[in-house]
Formats: sequence, C-alpha cells, structure tokens
Amino acid sequence: MSQGSVPLTSRPEWQALKTHQAELESTHMRELFSDDPGRASRFFIRGGGLSLDYSRNRMTDDTLAKLMALARKCGVPEQIEAMFRGDHINVTEKRPALHIALRDTSGASIHVDGTDITPEVEGTLNRMAQFVDDVLSERWQGHTGKAFTDVVSIGIGGSFLGPKLVSEALRPYWHGQLKGHYVANIDGTQIAEVLRRVNPETTLFLIQSKSFRTQETLENSKVARDWFLDNGGSEDQIAKHFVAVTANTPEAVKFGISEDNIFPMWDWVGGRYSLWSAIGLPVALTIGMENFRALLSGANAMDQHFHTAPLEQNLPVVMAMLGVWYNNFWGAETYTILPYDHYLRSLPAHLQQLDMESNGKSVTQGGEPLTYQSGPVIWGGVGANGQHAFHQLLHQARA
Repeated sequence: MSQGSVPLTSRPEWQALKTHQAELESTHMRELFSDDPGRASRFFIRGGGLSLDYSRNRMTDDTLAKLMALARKCGVPEQIEAMFRGDHINVTEKRPALHIALRDTSGASIHVDGTDITPEVEGTLNRMAQFVDDVLSERWQGHTGKAFTDVVSIGIGGSFLGPKLVSEALRPYWHGQLKGHYVANIDGTQIAEVLRRVNPETTLFLIQSKSFRTQETLENSKVARDWFLDNGGSEDQIAKHFVAVTANTPEAVKFGISEDNIFPMWDWVGGRYSLWSAIGLPVALTIGMENFRALLSGANAMDQHFHTAPLEQNLPVVMAMLGVWYNNFWGAETYTILPYDHYLRSLPAHLQQLDMESNGKSVTQGGEPLTYQSGPVIWGGVGANGQHAFHQLLHQARA
C-alpha cells in the first residue's frame, strides 16, 4: 500500500483521517446518536443474505467518506477486479487467490494463466457428490462389509479450522448417519482419544494436506494408519478406509492411498480459504452434498456483493476499513469476537487464522517496511462464558 516512494501514512487521505480522529476523540457515542437520530438506519448494509449494523461505531458520515477516499487511493476497487480476473495478486508466490472460483455457481469461465479452471472445479464437485452418495448409500463400505459410522478428518490450519467451524455451525442440518471427528494437534492424546471412540471396521479417514508434508498432519495420519493395521486391517485395505485431499498425489499414493481416492487442491487456493474445495468433504459427509452446494451458493452471493457493490455499501469493505480506522487511528490493537450462539463457538479460532495469517505482514507488497499496523490481534470466545470471565476486565478495569 504505497504509491511510489510516498509512504501510506504520509498521504493526504491518511493525514485527513488523523486530523478527523482528533476532532472525534472527545465525542461520546450518546452524542453521535442524539445529534444524528437517523444514523441507525443509515449505517446499515445488507449484502449476500447478511445484514451489518455499524451505527455503534465512533464515526460519522465524514469518517466513512474519508475511509473510502483512502481505500480508493490505495486501489481497493482495482484490486477487487484483479482478484476476480485471476491476476497474480499473491505477489510473494506469484499466484492468483481464486477461492471465489470454488463457489461460483454460474458456470462462467474463470481463467488462471489462460486456462479455464471452471471445468476442473465442477468436475471435482461432481466427484465429491459421487463419493458422498456412495458412502451414505452404503455402496462404499469398510473392509469387513460394514457401513461407515464415523469420519475422522486429519489436517491443520485451514483444512481443520474451517470445516470444523462449519460442521458445528450447521448442526441442525446433520443427517445423523455419520459422526464427524477432527484431529489437528500433534500431541498424541487428541488422536488417541478419537481412536478410542471409533471402530476400525466402520471408520473413514480423510487426510487433508495440500503438500502432504505438513508434519502435524503426517504424524497423526501415520498413527491412524498404524491403528487401522493393528486392529484387523491390511495394507491392501487401506484404500477402503483412507481418502486424501492434496496437491501432492505421489506422496499420498506412497502413503498407501489409492489414486482413485485422492481429491485435488490447487495452487490458486490458499489453505485458509480451502473450506470451499474438497477440503470441505467432512462437511459434505455430515450434512449431505445438497446442503454443501447450498453453502457454496451462499458464499457466492457474498462474493457477488463484494464484487459489485459500491465501496460505501460494500459490507466486507466497510468492515475492513473500520478495522483500519480503529487499529491505526484509535490505538485499538485487539479485536474480540464473541459469538453467543453455541453452534458458532469455533468462529473466533477460524477468524484468527483468516485475519492474522492474512494480515500478519511487516512489509508492503513492494517489500518496504510498514509504517502502520497491518492488523489487530484477534481473540475471543463464547460470549455467555466470557461474561463470567474476561468481560469484567473489558468493562470495568483501568486500561
């Protein structure tokens, strides 16, 4: 976010926000509402089936205008277009960031380096649908001819946090035929506890690793394989119980997984956004493929809103710029996520990865040292529990 040799913090748009913050600093939220009775309806956005009420923020119409002036100066509209075009916006790895292609339900062509990736995405979704149907219809059974009762997803990072969150969030849509389990911790007690609860004859393992070299995932996968072999399974029966999602097919085959049981990952999808690919298989197995496709459709609705809505009415852009506003101009260096719905209990952990792994940078895209905060520290927990724990410090302690 630099223009030539001019640092972001030296630009007129940044300096205007700095002056504006000083003007607002002594204004209480009560005054903002009493002086502007219509702010609750005006600072309200609908997009992609979601609603955002951001009226209870330390801001005015002037704040919003100045924030969007900064966004435009930094080329946010152009960067949005570049992402949807498939440009190499991941400048360090010289790759696109095209997770939006995974949930585009229109069938339109999307190109990466001149190749239309839509047929491959749709082909993988169709393979997922066939696999899910085979398992749930009991055409695909364990090595002793019994139907599967449990699915154990082994991964870490994006292949763990995203699917786990969504599976929990969509608990009302579980069909109940399979029980899902997630393993990520390299501490052996986690997988030991999972394996203690399942039957080797009726358990399906999903190994989810883009590189198939991630240490935590490989170690847990070896434990699962040894457990299977030590409890009645054989080497040639691994194919009936182990499926992989990876970009490294040779390593998965070397592990013992049949090539027919390997689903692809692509370089143009970052791990933290991979939920929408075959990494979402544990979700699809838990809620059914029809509901998984509905999940993709909902995400695509937000993608279209993000792509087409004016910045001032663009829900993701407004939230992002409010983050810049608080972190850099108000000194708010932490951001707390407090879901009160029990189904969303894993949301803080997933957002920690999405935000802090994405924004945890110390240099600009041009390699220059940052002169501003790249992002806040994300933390939180279930709101109802927090009320009897850290809320006391938040509301009453001296900062």
